[in-house]
Amino acid sequence: MARILGVDIPRNKVLRIALQKIYGVGPKVAEEVLATTNIDANKSSNDLSEEEANEIRLVLESKYLVEGDLRREIGLNIKRLKDLGCYRGIRHRKGLPVRGQRTHTNARTRKGPAVAIAGKKSIKSMK
Repeated sequence: MARILGVDIPRNKVLRIALQKIYGVGPKVAEEVLATTNIDANKSSNDLSEEEANEIRLVLESKYLVEGDLRREIGLNIKRLKDLGCYRGIRHRKGLPVRGQRTHTNARTRKGPAVAIAGKKSIKSMK
């Protein structure tokens, strides 16, 4: 199993698919990296040699922002929005959807599981 940028590349997968397990590498970037290094995109990840893995690592490090650096930059961008106190920053702070989605219903992924309101049941009059 090859290890590139601290990520174990999955076995028995086509190389262009296996590279997408690296954070920040999608279909387009994977194809570009393989084209730059002159490695067959349909090659199995089992057949990847150590030299080819090093070539891929060097291209990813030099041309693209991936893994830890990308996560750090995204985190700093969110922190900047929170510190500014702009609308998007406030939504991040409150844990609500940031991009204009409705919240009256839905938004359960962002808001967490639904919590029942205590004492909401109607009180029946006693006679």
